Amino acid sequence: MPVILLDSEGGILKFQVFKNGKVTDKCDLNGAYLFGTDGVAIRGADIKFIDGFVDCNKPNLQTAGLVLPWEVQGEGKVLLATTCLPERERPYNLNVEIARGKLMQIVTKREDWSLFNSDTEKISANAQQLFIRALNNISDMSASSMFADEALLQSVQFSEKLAVQQAETALKERASARGFSRGCFGCQIDPIRITEPAYIEKLTQLFSSVIIPINWGKIETTKGQYNFADIERCMTVLSNKRMAIGAGPLLCFNHSELPAWLTSGRSSFEKVRENAYKFITQIVERYRGTIRNWIVISGLNCQNHFGFSFEQILEMTRAACMAVKAANEKARKIIEVQNPWGEYYASISGTIPPLVYIDMAVQGGINFDAFALALNIGTDGKHINIRDMLQISSLLDYLSPISKPFWITKIGLMNEPLNQKGQASVPSQNQNWLNELYRIALSKPFVDAVVYSNFADRVNAANGLVTEKLEYKEVFKNLKELRKRIFQQ
Repeated sequence: MPVILLDSEGGILKFQVFKNGKVTDKCDLNGAYLFGTDGVAIRGADIKFIDGFVDCNKPNLQTAGLVLPWEVQGEGKVLLATTCLPERERPYNLNVEIARGKLMQIVTKREDWSLFNSDTEKISANAQQLFIRALNNISDMSASSMFADEALLQSVQFSEKLAVQQAETALKERASARGFSRGCFGCQIDPIRITEPAYIEKLTQLFSSVIIPINWGKIETTKGQYNFADIERCMTVLSNKRMAIGAGPLLCFNHSELPAWLTSGRSSFEKVRENAYKFITQIVERYRGTIRNWIVISGLNCQNHFGFSFEQILEMTRAACMAVKAANEKARKIIEVQNPWGEYYASISGTIPPLVYIDMAVQGGINFDAFALALNIGTDGKHINIRDMLQISSLLDYLSPISKPFWITKIGLMNEPLNQKGQASVPSQNQNWLNELYRIALSKPFVDAVVYSNFADRVNAANGLVTEKLEYKEVFKNLKELRKRIFQQ
């Protein structure tokens, strides 16, 4: 079959999209990207929706898969992927290819986990039979899409159960072996609310470790002058609590977290490194007797305001860890990796894939103790980053051979829209999602801690475990029960 070529080097993938058996006139491409056989997002691709078709213009002829937000009936919208496909003249049926991608993932993980029983066999067989009917009707694109949609629904529901089932087994084994540290339940705190007795009292009911947020740009607003008021407020309250105290990230190269005096003009790499080293030295030396866990650097794989080169990214990471070690030899140094699926790499220059950054940190002779994996799951209003439980569990399994422990950070309830009264509800589906995420993350023996992002709701964010008035949510009670269960095995 002939291949459609854009030019001598590029190619095109074309998908027809159906909804309820009819060609649709809408398709959400926010956050969509192509990836290659190595799983890395393809840079330079152009993805458009035109008259019922998704056209994916690729910069090369390699086979590729498509990731995009996909509405699953009754389950909401989630980022799902096709398998890697070659170019062809006839358009692919996107509904069929999305279902194929999910079924392939299920088959792979069932084999990895050796999860075969009568219940899972029945559900899996039903989904597979529906997919076979979709393939048998492939000449009738409409009918094929209907069977594919049914197969996908059953596959997504089954994949969630599969991931949780595997996690439950592993969680029990880890609990029985007393494989959890006291600080495995952590939370980032709000320095503004830390002085409220009710806030700290309810926080300590669930969490045994905390992270104090650090923003270099707010602490050193004038070069060489440091305002540690927020940290001091936290330390005053936490000093007499039996909690493991951490802080960070010390460095984040997002514009909003850098000092204005450093970003206002042209700053060489050497100048940025020198000032970063001084800042880290100041803060770590100041709290060397009380703060042991430091998130040293965060998101340099995808947030690179100064446009550092690959070598400079590695050098900045190394220098930051060296500064912490020089200021406190006993400090635990943690490198935080943002957006671990690497979708940003498709569209943002000056970035590197997350697994490349992880590998270069391990292989580059950097002295550090752990990685933090910032999941950032949710939506920012423009882009969606919502993954299902099997995708999350699969990602963690993929990282298991790395010779460093992991923390899971930047997690929370997905933001709920406020109603006309300015209130936000957290549906049971959202609560269950978080509970399942905790079980999956903590079931992995190399995950040392899970750090919740926001304990209490804020004015425009209802993603806390308690309301803005510090009233318990059901999800708080569920996580407390989980914590009790794993420490009483």
